[in-house]
Amino acid sequence: MATPLRLSTDRRDDGTVVLRAVGELDLSNIEIFSEALSGAVDEGAERNPVRVDLSAVDYLDSGAINVLFNHATAIDLVVNPILLPVLKISGLTDVIAVEPAPGA
Repeated sequence: MATPLRLSTDRRDDGTVVLRAVGELDLSNIEIFSEALSGAVDEGAERNPVRVDLSAVDYLDSGAINVLFNHATAIDLVVNPILLPVLKISGLTDVIAVEPAPGA
């Protein structure tokens, strides 16, 4: 059974595409996340980096980190602060702009 995950994509007034994830990212749903991120990058990365909003994600595994690495040149991240240590250890924060979610 897949871990619960909800994804939505919006475009801000400045043209930035925002992909929001709610739930957990793991092996059971990584393909859906990867497809959504690829679609968002295809849709919007020409103008601005795609904003990947993981502020409502409490867990992500190495598969999700790999997907983010695969799109490193086209995205930036806003994340739940609980994810920052694992993103730093993975080296993702060295190649992608990562900021903690506001008010967290």
